[in-house]
Parts: sequence; structure tokens; C-alpha cells
Amino acid sequence: MRRLRTHLEPVALARRSTLHEGGGRIQHVYFPTSAVISLMHVTPEGSSAEVGVVANEGLIGACALLSGSEPLRAVVRNAGYAHRIKLEYLRTEFQRGARLQRVVQRFACALIAQLAQIAACNRRHSVDQQLCRWLLTGVDRMPSNELATTQEGIASMLGVRREGVTEAASALQKAGLIRYSRGRIAVLSRSKLEARACECYKMLRTETDRLVRDVYGTRL
Repeated sequence: MRRLRTHLEPVALARRSTLHEGGGRIQHVYFPTSAVISLMHVTPEGSSAEVGVVANEGLIGACALLSGSEPLRAVVRNAGYAHRIKLEYLRTEFQRGARLQRVVQRFACALIAQLAQIAACNRRHSVDQQLCRWLLTGVDRMPSNELATTQEGIASMLGVRREGVTEAASALQKAGLIRYSRGRIAVLSRSKLEARACECYKMLRTETDRLVRDVYGTRL
């Protein structure tokens, strides 16, 4: 792993910036340190929905490392920093085997589980439940209980109408679970938000904790 350090480049990632589009080859793999990245499925008609989220527990570009291309669009959900490395350098180290290969394969398994769970959640559960899950997975990966986002942005992530997000956010605010002002949402009662969320959040949290514990010996 020490061989990679000279090839790692620290980068600042702006919110809403696109790291790569889906369906093509990429040049860099990203290891987020404080940024949070959304993985978006984009339909042929151009509509999109978030099907995965990655922060400092993982990497962006695992599919390209394993298969040569990335099927999903990667968009910065929350601004922050990451280290990036050219795919060719990382692939050389990956092919050596050892710990890097085990870590990437473990993360890929966890990511597949996350993609499947979020896809099921988007289909089966109400906008209110999806919003609770989305907020919780966001604050899990942030140093504070506040997220920089808009209702339009959340609607795009969830693949639903903005009016549905407005109604759900208003209900959560009236219940005292969140405080919403233009461009920012603060979680005021995490326990109540968890109780209101569907079971998908707990399943996602459990899988992510297992990944981080197995790889790093700690929790998210």
C-alpha cells in the first residue's frame, strides 16, 4: 500500500460536481476523506435517482477497477476532500493481490447490497420514509447534524416529484424532527427520525458498519 502514496493526489470536490458519467471508462479512482458522493442511475430519457452513497468508508471507481467501466454517474452530494489516483496505477497494485484486493472486493460486495436495498426502498416505501432514510445516511457521514441541500436536489436524488419532498419535509419539521431553511436541513431528533424511517435505513447502517469494522476495526 505504501507504493501508492506517491501517486495519490489530494483534491477538493465541490457540491453537485460530477466525477464521472455512467457507461464509460474513467481515468481516476477517488477515495473520499470528507466528501460524500452519490451514485446515480440515469435512464435513457435523462431522469435519475440515487442508488448508492459513498464516503470515507469506500472508493469511487470500484467497478472500473474490477471490470473496466463504471455503470453509474458519480455526483458530489456534500462538498469536501478526497484523494484520487490514476486507475492504471491502482490496477497495478490491485493485481498484486494482498490487502488492497481484499478491501476492494469487500467494499464491492457491500456496495452491491446497498444498491439493491436502496432500489427496493425507492420502489416500496413512501416519500416520507425515503426522506428520513436519505437524511440519516447523510448525517451518518458528516461531522455535524446539518446537510447542505435543497428540496429540488433531494427530489432529484430520490427520483420523485419536488412537491412530494416539500410535503414530507414540512411534516418532519412540524413534528420537530428537522429544521429546514433555504439550502440547509438540520436533524433535530435523530432517534425520532430513525423511528419514522423504514427498515431500509437500519439494514444499510448494519451493512456499512460491518464493512468498516471488517476493514478498519471500527464503526462508521
